[in-house]
Amino acid sequence: MNFNKQFAEILTLAQQARYNAFKNVNAELLNLYWQVGEYISRKVESAEWGMNVVDNLADFMEKKSPDLKGFERRGLYRMKQFFETYKSTQIAGITGNTRAITKVSALRTQLKKNNKNTKVSALRTQFSINDVSDIKSSILAQLSWTNHRLILSKTTSDEEKIFYLLLTIKENYSSRELERQINSGYYERVMLSRKKVSPVVTQLKKDITLAIKDTYVFEFLNLPDAHSENQLQKGLVNNIKQLLLELGKDFSFIGEEYKVKVGKHDYFIDLLFYHRELCCLVAFELKITDFEPEHLGKMNFYLEALDRDVKKKHENPSVGVLLCKQKDNEVVEYALSRNLSPTMISKYKTQLIDKKLLKKKLHELFLLEDSKSFKN
Repeated sequence: MNFNKQFAEILTLAQQARYNAFKNVNAELLNLYWQVGEYISRKVESAEWGMNVVDNLADFMEKKSPDLKGFERRGLYRMKQFFETYKSTQIAGITGNTRAITKVSALRTQLKKNNKNTKVSALRTQFSINDVSDIKSSILAQLSWTNHRLILSKTTSDEEKIFYLLLTIKENYSSRELERQINSGYYERVMLSRKKVSPVVTQLKKDITLAIKDTYVFEFLNLPDAHSENQLQKGLVNNIKQLLLELGKDFSFIGEEYKVKVGKHDYFIDLLFYHRELCCLVAFELKITDFEPEHLGKMNFYLEALDRDVKKKHENPSVGVLLCKQKDNEVVEYALSRNLSPTMISKYKTQLIDKKLLKKKLHELFLLEDSKSFKN
């Protein structure tokens, strides 16, 4: 008798128990840091403690329990920041992974719709604190302390912190993956994106604009400024793990130069993916030049071929992404105004975008929106 199936079931139980144990340990650790942060914050705020007392606490902890890690001066101040940051945003009371995940898309939309003065207050009304003395059941406990430290140290505004916190839970980012997304200005890119879409896109049940970025960053390719489409395509395929991180973890890679046969002719789609949340095929066509209206004709043809011959009955219509070196938004708007296929026009960069420049542009956008609100 072959017992492998039964043995595999026992292995699954053991692995699940180990995972649950890790989650429980992580939740207890974060709850400890939260409580210590709350204690220090309260003492400092009441002027009962000066900053030198926190330094003395670090020395005390080192002498009395040197095996306890993270209680050095910097770690204690990070715990204080941890408590004060999420106490003010009221995100600490959200419990359960499902609720957190469903808020990421809504958060993106809300952040872009609200002006600078109303964003934080609007976000706070969504979240209710159950018990700030215990966060073990909150979404804060679903991130590692390393990821929390990255978010606390590398972001500035409340909404940016919330954005990365929820996104990390949704995408299950490792610390390296999260750091890369922050360094690539993912938050700023989402906020600054002004996607022009065809009328058919607005009629779809699923909002594909949340799944497709306006700008992709492929700094991991190390490509020269003057590169060919073949170099770009091969580089993306050879770095598929980094590519999927940039695209989003709901994307599954199907193939490169994916062949579709129409009549007696063979045609090849540069890159083909499947998107789990959208439940559809996503075709990428790569262009190392600026977007041109004639690019849409070939993409429409590919989408028709995919929907007729490749798409399964339960799947949604296929989506196209024209990935260009650059695009003129007015040209894109004109080209898409009568386009009948769900196609998005995105651009790509081969180097990390200067975050200072992104933040400057974001600040200018806020000022512009505030000005428009004032006039209205």
